[in-house]
Amino acid sequence: MQNMLTVIANALKGGAKVNGSRVVVSSRSFADFTPQANFDIKRCDLHRLDEGPSVQTVLTREDGLKYYRMMQTMRRMELKADQLYKQKIIRGFCHLYDGQEACAVGIEAGIKPTDHLITAYRAHGYTYTRGVSVKEIMAELTGRRGGVAKGKGGSMHMYAKNFYGGNGIVGAQVPLGAGVALACQYQGNNEICVTLYGDGAANQGQIFESFNMAALWKLPCIFICENNKYGMGTSVERASASTDYYKRGDFIPGLRVDGMDVLGVREATKFAADYCRSGKGPILMELQTYRYHGHSMSDPGVSYRTREEIQEVRSKSDPITTLKDRMISSNMASLEEIKDIDADIRKEVEEAAQFATTDPEPPLEDLCNHIFYNDAPLEVRGTNPWMRLKSIS
Repeated sequence: MQNMLTVIANALKGGAKVNGSRVVVSSRSFADFTPQANFDIKRCDLHRLDEGPSVQTVLTREDGLKYYRMMQTMRRMELKADQLYKQKIIRGFCHLYDGQEACAVGIEAGIKPTDHLITAYRAHGYTYTRGVSVKEIMAELTGRRGGVAKGKGGSMHMYAKNFYGGNGIVGAQVPLGAGVALACQYQGNNEICVTLYGDGAANQGQIFESFNMAALWKLPCIFICENNKYGMGTSVERASASTDYYKRGDFIPGLRVDGMDVLGVREATKFAADYCRSGKGPILMELQTYRYHGHSMSDPGVSYRTREEIQEVRSKSDPITTLKDRMISSNMASLEEIKDIDADIRKEVEEAAQFATTDPEPPLEDLCNHIFYNDAPLEVRGTNPWMRLKSIS
């Protein structure tokens, strides 16, 4: 009995092993922490709106730790994907999301799981926030059978319940998102669709056609432009005559948000979601954010911007560091607790990477499974190498 008490006492000091398992217990009890705190957030720029989201918000300790864990998991997952790509284990297109984590986590915190979301090809983060495990995402990146799309979608084509990808054609997901919003309106289920695109797609004609239809029919759609300052290697100033993307809807109200602050994104998304659910029609959000990697893994990311620029954003505006500093300075978490979370995340990502490199690839006979159109093609001898493969979906 005395030995057990000694073990527990050591655990309370920071860590011990009980029955071979490490027990991590903070030296401070939960009662020592502030359960919630108020924080100021940056005022949004508004277009055709009399008022916007509040400039103050409340963050609970539970939510703060949840947001931190999600953002840090996304960061570690993307850094591991970078490593696997350079080892030529991940091949093909691969667009990483590190730096923009506050956008995905803030949006998810501002909507309901039953709401819908569609995005472009920088989709790993949204796949995770929509409920897919790190293990399934990593296995999809390496083209393995255990991937979220059975290894046949890769980086740009991952899906989950109420999440419609990952779309490879620039801007093409925007009219699809408007269509999902039309379905929400038609079914009368009080659900909305979040439709995301980047600043590089913001000049696409199909986007303005979608704006027009959504406004005419008052569709419950939040159009969100993730402005990470560069469309591939071209700065927004060189690509757009007007960089006020939140005003691009013209007749659609808009707001410009600090996309590096998870709390700012959360409050703006809640505001936009309430607007759409009230029957007023679509709303447009511009999230000012930044990507640390290049456009894709084939882009070193420093030929059109300096390393100093990237480092300045990291040091002054990093979304994960900002949230961590807020929580520690407000006595909502301890540095020891944050380090324990980081260790758990590193372990989870390493285990996911191990699975993603050992899980078998899908067999050739699975190639044509799960396709929508299944009628036999016109058979012309010697022109169709997949003639013997048939879908069994």
